[in-house]
Amino acid sequence: MDLNLTGKNALVCGSTQGIGLASAQELALLGANVTLLARNEVKLNAAVSSLDNSQNQTHSILVADFSDNTQVQQIASANNEFHILVNNTGGPPAGKAVDADITEFTTAFSAHLINNQLLAQAITPFMVSEGYGRIINIISTSVKMPLNGLGVSNTIRGAVASWSKTLANELGCFGITVNNVLPGATNTVRLSSIIENKSKKLGKTVEEVSNAMKAEVPAKRFAEANEVGAAVAFLASPAAGYINGINVPVDGGRTGCL
Repeated sequence: MDLNLTGKNALVCGSTQGIGLASAQELALLGANVTLLARNEVKLNAAVSSLDNSQNQTHSILVADFSDNTQVQQIASANNEFHILVNNTGGPPAGKAVDADITEFTTAFSAHLINNQLLAQAITPFMVSEGYGRIINIISTSVKMPLNGLGVSNTIRGAVASWSKTLANELGCFGITVNNVLPGATNTVRLSSIIENKSKKLGKTVEEVSNAMKAEVPAKRFAEANEVGAAVAFLASPAAGYINGINVPVDGGRTGCL
C-alpha cells in the first residue's frame, strides 16, 4: 500500500490543536511537508515544532483569521503550491436552528464554506499542474444525521458536504479527489466545552454527561484526535487515489445510518 507522501506539500487549517494538529502530525509521519494555518502565531510555532521531520521535511506556518475572508484569500493567493488541502475550523456554537440569529448562519457560512472555496480556488491550479490533489474537509457526522441542539452547525456542515461532492465531480478528471472526514465525539477542547455546557444545562456532573455520551457509541469511548488524523492521512495518500466524493465517519459506529 502506497502511503508515501514524500515531496508532497500539505496545508492544514485550524491546526494548532485537536483534530487539525493531529492530521498535520500524521501527514508529516508519511513524509509530507506540512504548512499549518491558524490565527494564533504563538500556538502555531509550538505546534509546528511537534511535527516529524525525520525524512528531511520542511514545515512552516501561515497566520490568518478565518473570520476575515479577505485575509484568507490574500494568504492563499500568495501561498498556493500544495498537493493536499485539509479544510478544518471550529464549529458554530450550539443551539436550536429555530432560535438562531441570522448572523450565526452568515458567520458560520463565511468561516466554513466561503473560506474552503477561497482556499480551493487558489490551490487547485497547482494540483492540476501536478496531476495530484487531495482536498479533505473535516466536517461532522451531522451531514448523515443532524445532531440535536446543533442547528446552525447541521445546516452549514450539510452545505460544505454538498460543495465537496460537487467539487469531486468537477476535479476528478485532473487526479484530484475531494472527500469528507466526519468525526464523532473526539477528545478535544471543543468536546470538553460541549460536555461542560450540557452538564450545566441538565444539572448533571461532567462525568455523568460524558458517560451518557459514550454509552451511545458502540465502541463505548470517545475517539482520540490521532484516530481521525489517520483517516485524513490515508485519504491524502496515493493509495486513496480512487476514493472520491465520499463521507468517511470516524465515530466508533455511533451514526445510526449506512
